[in-house]
Amino acid sequence: MAAPLPHGARFRFLDLQDKSAKQGRLTPMRRISIALLALVCVPVIGSLEAQTLKIGYIQSQEILAAHPGTAEAQAQLEQEGQAAEEEMQRLQTELQNMQQQLLQQSLTLSPEAKANREAQLQQRLAEADQRAQQMQAELQQRQAELVQPIMEEITAVIETIREEGDYSLILDVAAGSIISADPALDLTQEVIARLEANAGANPGAN
Repeated sequence: MAAPLPHGARFRFLDLQDKSAKQGRLTPMRRISIALLALVCVPVIGSLEAQTLKIGYIQSQEILAAHPGTAEAQAQLEQEGQAAEEEMQRLQTELQNMQQQLLQQSLTLSPEAKANREAQLQQRLAEADQRAQQMQAELQQRQAELVQPIMEEITAVIETIREEGDYSLILDVAAGSIISADPALDLTQEVIARLEANAGANPGAN
């Protein structure tokens, strides 16, 4: 995409057009611009006449939420996430106890013993932090595993609709590329209906 003209440059060009129109004649700049516009429009118009684009769009978030397997995948992910959270709470309690004991015994410990206990606490903190990062990565991987087959099915249904309807493009509202569109072009409900039909035909698939 071409970068937009700076405001100053754009206004200067418009001023030249206004002045030439008031004077009733074409400046060299306007003659060149009109000639270029004519050269550009001819092939564009020709291509539009040769091929009419058929475009539709979907709302992927709505489709994903309506997919029969999404609720089950979400419940499973929440269950595994709860287990990870409980483990982290146990680690946190352990660290708090170690820190509390160190504070209570700091006056009675020898400098060497105190240094050893502080080193043990720091090591345990590092291990807990490493474990937290590991569980986070595992949960993200698990989410991808649960969502991937759902997304593959949705993509397959959209591709089938594209082929059957002879669509040139099917866009996604979630991508942020659609500012305004005719609701008649919205294929979301058709995708959802086909997914539900697939689930009814294969009740054990999800």
